[in-house]
Amino acid sequence: MTPFAIAGVQMHVSALHSNVEAMRHRIDILMARFPWTQMVLFSELAPYGPLDQYAQPFPNDALAQFQEDARRYGIWLIPGSMFEKMPDGRIFNTSVVINPEGEIVRKYSKMFPFKPYEQGIASGTDFCVFDVPDVGRFGLSICYDMWFPETTRQLTSQGVEVLLHPVLTGTTDREAEISIAKATAAQFQCYVIDVNGLGAGGVGRSLVVDPSSTVLHQSAGQEDMFPIEIDLDIVRRQRETGLKGLGQVLKSFRDREAEFSVYDRTSGVDSYLNTLGPLQTPHKGSRAGVDMADPRSALAQERIAGDATLAAPVFKGRTGTH
Repeated sequence: MTPFAIAGVQMHVSALHSNVEAMRHRIDILMARFPWTQMVLFSELAPYGPLDQYAQPFPNDALAQFQEDARRYGIWLIPGSMFEKMPDGRIFNTSVVINPEGEIVRKYSKMFPFKPYEQGIASGTDFCVFDVPDVGRFGLSICYDMWFPETTRQLTSQGVEVLLHPVLTGTTDREAEISIAKATAAQFQCYVIDVNGLGAGGVGRSLVVDPSSTVLHQSAGQEDMFPIEIDLDIVRRQRETGLKGLGQVLKSFRDREAEFSVYDRTSGVDSYLNTLGPLQTPHKGSRAGVDMADPRSALAQERIAGDATLAAPVFKGRTGTH
């Protein structure tokens, strides 16, 4: 058995003033109640809320205080994320990983800002993988990143066994997000630690999922601290023998015959995507998509052919597929 205790903190987040002291207070309470906790994870944008007007350079005073907390309690600490302002004016949604010595060992910027709603937020391009000595390999993604399984595929292909996933979801798609978290755990045979906030930080319903997609804990809509001891040997066993002795999905992906040309942006295979409209917020009375051509129709094929970077029509000779 390779046990490791991770605590999620689901707390009220204000949009109009700093939440840093409130976060530190909850760390104090958590460690007093559950001193066996080894890692603490907060929700996306917990320190300063969802408004990018509070963006600031890294490092900063808030991070220094969190480093002090990690060092004082000897814990790994991921204090959610905050908007990072770069010297060139770009703003990223960035999280850090602080080790028990109080050192920032990794920094990760969200790859998929929630556009079109998070306009003006730049996209990160670097993945976040780190090792906890004598325990295992961890990876970090932020909120909307999980809707793109390529992000988790990249992490787990590098051996990530635990996916840390701070989110800020205050919208009606939380149910879908919970389903994605459970599916991600099964698809990639990993633990998923999904922590949402409250108030301006989300609608709660944080969860911890094991590699068989079993929910180990599900928060409701109130403040919650949930330390869960996970077992990394379960991940390793399941990756070898399969989910409940069944699907060995990582090995099946490794041994695949198919190559996925959709990831080659010059292939033209994704030309259908160019028939979709711009990435923009719907407006009142919008009829976007109502009169869109069926992708099988001649009109759609003409549009695809016009947008494709290769001459060969995407659908020619391949009825019903693309």
